Amino acid sequence: MKFYSKLSMLMISVSTALFLSACSGDQGENAGKESSGDHSSHANMEHSGSGEIPEGVKEEQNPTYKVGSKAIITEDHMPGMDGAEATIVGAYDTVVYSLSYDPTNGGPRIEDHKWVIHEELKDAGNMPLKAGDEAIINTEHMEGMKGAKAVIDTAEETTVYMVDFTPTDGSEKVTNHQWVTESELSPAK
Repeated sequence: MKFYSKLSMLMISVSTALFLSACSGDQGENAGKESSGDHSSHANMEHSGSGEIPEGVKEEQNPTYKVGSKAIITEDHMPGMDGAEATIVGAYDTVVYSLSYDPTNGGPRIEDHKWVIHEELKDAGNMPLKAGDEAIINTEHMEGMKGAKAVIDTAEETTVYMVDFTPTDGSEKVTNHQWVTESELSPAK
């Protein structure tokens, strides 16, 4: 009887171990990565930043949302962003781009990444780029971004904001997030 009891315990232990390892395994080779066709996922994005502004960026003299004021984010670049109350940390007058690129770390192609500003592109010159132009990214919002060759998807001259916010999904507070465009904000109530 002792032998069967030990055998049963061993079988239960092995079954439990197999079940748990199956549940906690990798969710696929692209788990946690932004992939083509899923441009809203920014799992590898540096959500909080140092607050350092690229050289040459001009402060907006009369922004709709003043530094220190509150606004509601109306886009979901990452989970918990849409509907979050943001505190404006900085407002800048520049050209903002959505772009597509192949990460330098070998990850899958990123499509329609939002946002990179003109001053974050290497040797971009003084004139705004347009859809279809190519540029080298000179910032690291996400792993594998800096040094990647990108194709501009859209370009818009606008005010961009650096913001602090607490995601609506309960995750950790984000500070100095770069960038949210003026059209992605609405007045706080």
